[in-house]
Amino acid sequence: MATRERDRGQAAIAVVIVMAALGAIVAWSLVDVGDRLIDRSRAQTAADAVALVSLEGGRPAADRLARRHGAQITTWTRRSGLDGASTVVTVVVVLGDARASARASNEP
Repeated sequence: MATRERDRGQAAIAVVIVMAALGAIVAWSLVDVGDRLIDRSRAQTAADAVALVSLEGGRPAADRLARRHGAQITTWTRRSGLDGASTVVTVVVVLGDARASARASNEP
């Protein structure tokens, strides 16, 4: 009977340890997912801004702005429209592990 009384409560300690470990794993996963979402959002913001600045400043302005955002341009294209007055710029940037693309135009 004395052994049984000493063993009482041992399962509760094991449950607490397992729950703490699971809680730590879930917290770590949420932080990782949050970091990815933030990188994705920052990459999209950088791509949008770079595409817009490219309309007026071209590739040099795009490179400067991408660096200020902490991004790197992987693809940059500029095409003139059929009328010769309109321009369409398409960019792809990488920031951290995230990749984002954007297109800007001076067409009405």
